[in-house]
Amino acid sequence: MSITTTTATQGSPDYRDAGLVFPPGFTFGSATAAYQVEGAVHEDGRGPSIWDTFSRTPGKVWNGDTGDIACDHYHRWENDLELMSELGLGAYRFSIAWPRIMPTGNGQVNQKGIDFYARLVDGLLERGIRPVATLYHWDLPQTLEDSGGWAVRSTADAFERYAEVMGAALGDRVHTWTTLNEPWCSAYLGYGQGGHAPGRHEPVSALAAVHHLNLAHGRAVQALRSTSAGDPQYSVTLNFHVARGRGNRAAEAARRVDALANRAFTGPMLRGEYPADLLADTAPVTDWSFVKDGDLAAIHQPLDVLGVNYYSTVTVQMWDGVSPKQQNDGHKAAGGGTAWPGSHDVVEFLEQPGPYTAMGWNIAPEGLEELLVSLHEQFPAQPLMVTENGAAFDDVVAADGSVPDPERLDYLRRHFTAAHRAIQQGVDLRGYFVWSLLDNFEWGYGYAKRFGIVRVDFDTLERTVKDSGRWYARLARTGVLPA
Repeated sequence: MSITTTTATQGSPDYRDAGLVFPPGFTFGSATAAYQVEGAVHEDGRGPSIWDTFSRTPGKVWNGDTGDIACDHYHRWENDLELMSELGLGAYRFSIAWPRIMPTGNGQVNQKGIDFYARLVDGLLERGIRPVATLYHWDLPQTLEDSGGWAVRSTADAFERYAEVMGAALGDRVHTWTTLNEPWCSAYLGYGQGGHAPGRHEPVSALAAVHHLNLAHGRAVQALRSTSAGDPQYSVTLNFHVARGRGNRAAEAARRVDALANRAFTGPMLRGEYPADLLADTAPVTDWSFVKDGDLAAIHQPLDVLGVNYYSTVTVQMWDGVSPKQQNDGHKAAGGGTAWPGSHDVVEFLEQPGPYTAMGWNIAPEGLEELLVSLHEQFPAQPLMVTENGAAFDDVVAADGSVPDPERLDYLRRHFTAAHRAIQQGVDLRGYFVWSLLDNFEWGYGYAKRFGIVRVDFDTLERTVKDSGRWYARLARTGVLPA
């Protein structure tokens, strides 16, 4: 079974249940990423990343924003840990900035970088909060990109060395290691579509990046296991596409998206193989000769938990040749849909039915339930964790200084209800990390979009817990879904 549906709409039960009780030991956490919150990009030996370069390229990020200061978490981490403690978080998912540890990506280790994360991890443990550390959340050292980036094999070699360094440094204290966050974004948005750093438009490089990210994941798991002195868990976080097919070739459109977006990663990571239909679909682009003997065995490593990121669904349809939309607006396949050179088929992504978040993403909690159940059916022995879910809305500070955000609160309530329904159907779901703890640098959107359950005033950097954060604190402390 694949993570797709073939209908454009489905019945929508009420996902606003209250009083639901989550299982004992269920983890309630929140998450951030280094470049989005840390700032201090020129301090204590940190080298430049591809996002430093990309955000300084005119026209790439809204308003010319950068992560130079972000939330200044690098200097305010102790106050932020106190905030997490006040919210009752059981775990904190953060990422380690590779260029803060190895400024050139593959050379001398920067002890000041290691010391920062050691202080962070120790501070979490002192407060009873489990550290969940992600090795890679998109901030590739620029030096490695200059040598080819994820499109070349040497970057996976460098990542393995980086994992060894971090395992030796923090493997006695980190609760869960996550190798990669959303390699789909790194590969396809970074090297194919160009909307994320490094901003390349190279279909062959995008598929090579898929494989080298997969390879980096497998090698990193092995490296962490060999160097971590404690008994941490090992994971990876993937952002899955829940695809609704539409039109005469609905099932085919959804299958193609599922192959390229989902099974390109779960195939090698969880089954030890690339799906045959993916290889056939992409044959006009590449023969996958960058896959070497032994790679699939290296990638296929046992995982303690599979991280699941979910925000919305997608609706797709298949066209033979150029779609009517492309004929009307002059877009090429890369703009109005997806197609490979030499292929006459175009998969077009259609506008979703609302309601929407401030990102323009549709709100579909039933998609999360479907996704979790589908993953459980495909990989019944694999424990799951929702490692990101949340929503951006245009929050307004009230006259009394509070931040009422009823839309986000309702969004979270609906999605936690969907997760609980999946648990009732037998899904081994271990926890849930709300994205995000803080309003932050939202990649290409700069500071224009706010996902946080804590508001950050980007002029003063003052933190204010939103109503959704207070609601989440009640859930985290009691394990019972508040009204």
